[in-house]
Amino acid sequence: MVNPIGDDSTFVQQVEKARIASARANATEPRAIAAYYDAVNRLIIIHLKSGAIFSFPPDIAQGLANAVAKDLAEIEITPNGEGLHWSKLDADFSVSELMMGMFGSKRWMAELHRQWATEQVS
Repeated sequence: MVNPIGDDSTFVQQVEKARIASARANATEPRAIAAYYDAVNRLIIIHLKSGAIFSFPPDIAQGLANAVAKDLAEIEITPNGEGLHWSKLDADFSVSELMMGMFGSKRWMAELHRQWATEQVS
């Protein structure tokens, strides 16, 4: 039988490369260590491994807009800290995408930008 990943030394090299890539990503990419919903200010607050804090109003995020406080408060952080999940709302977000201002699909974002442009004109 042919080993699809090669010999043992190839496998060990691949595992080491994966470990290095993971360590580099953990050191350079935003990782959440805590996240919660602030009902008073109506903000999702994310504490990052770097010590920075990022927040956004849920009404601009696809799947979170118009959700009730109880559901917004149930935030799960992925094990590596790169994502957030709301089970009851069936919503998932990458921390890095949120920080880049990506709060949903291209269609969602186009509508959001249209609304913001309309508000600025008014």
